[in-house]
Amino acid sequence: VERLQAVTRERFLRDIYPRRKPVVLTGLELGPCTTKWTVDYLSQAEGSKEVKIHVSAVPQMDFLSKNFVYRTLPFDVFVRRAAEVKHKDYFLTEDEKYYLRSVGEDVRKDIADIRKQFPILAEDVHIPEYFEKEQFFSSVFRISSAGLQLWTHYDVMDNFLIQVTGKKRVVLYSPRDAPYLYLSGTKSEVLDVDNPDLEKYPLFVKAKRYQCVLEAGDVLFIPALWFHNVISEEFGVALNVFWKHLPAESYDKTDTYGNKDPMAASRAIQILDRALKTLEELPEEYRDFYARRMVLRIQEKAYRNDYG
Repeated sequence: VERLQAVTRERFLRDIYPRRKPVVLTGLELGPCTTKWTVDYLSQAEGSKEVKIHVSAVPQMDFLSKNFVYRTLPFDVFVRRAAEVKHKDYFLTEDEKYYLRSVGEDVRKDIADIRKQFPILAEDVHIPEYFEKEQFFSSVFRISSAGLQLWTHYDVMDNFLIQVTGKKRVVLYSPRDAPYLYLSGTKSEVLDVDNPDLEKYPLFVKAKRYQCVLEAGDVLFIPALWFHNVISEEFGVALNVFWKHLPAESYDKTDTYGNKDPMAASRAIQILDRALKTLEELPEEYRDFYARRMVLRIQEKAYRNDYG
């Protein structure tokens, strides 16, 4: 993934954004957070308010098999535990991993917004304003234990991953490589992207891997629909900012996470499911023939032919 130094808003919107490829922006003015957010400062700044966290006995978290549990801790206790490698107090094992993804007050209705959930910390951050204010969707505060790996998934909105402290490795795949990622909804079944089980996932080798390492102060632009897999190489704090680059009415109103498919896409998938159900009325030979014709028609009418 390309790294670019001190990119202005104008240059980003003119030269980088239209390409729809990930890029690491370095040297941006992010405010005092990059030096101020030590474990001590974080713990005392937001005190003992309760936060809901993911706790995992293994480093590779899997959203499909749900190999983690949700627990609640006071924020200051959570920060100190997430920064430790071995724990005296623990839920599952002494080397369990922790992950906080901030959510709105009511998860079903409210988006994550650092200004509401962590107002004191929000004052330390300057979010790069490379999109219009009315496009803003959410700002998600994240804290991860060292070694924690998040499952590969895509989001339907553009976002900046702002690495405030610590170091992350991010592996990305183009939306075009979706056929090789063994998807279940928005998530890939291939957990270990470094040593994939190729007997189980033989097509995965065809997916082109993009990779970057984010140091404190780096900002990764992740365009909508790009798959990403994130490993926290160190204990670290990050902030994701999502914004709507499609017209607002394109998005599902019940989506508080930024990962529900656009309304038109959901409708199209429902129609396709009905079409496939209708094909079941035919004998196998005919079903196969007309299904192949449908695939060709979809390719002809809807595929882009200018993918590089």
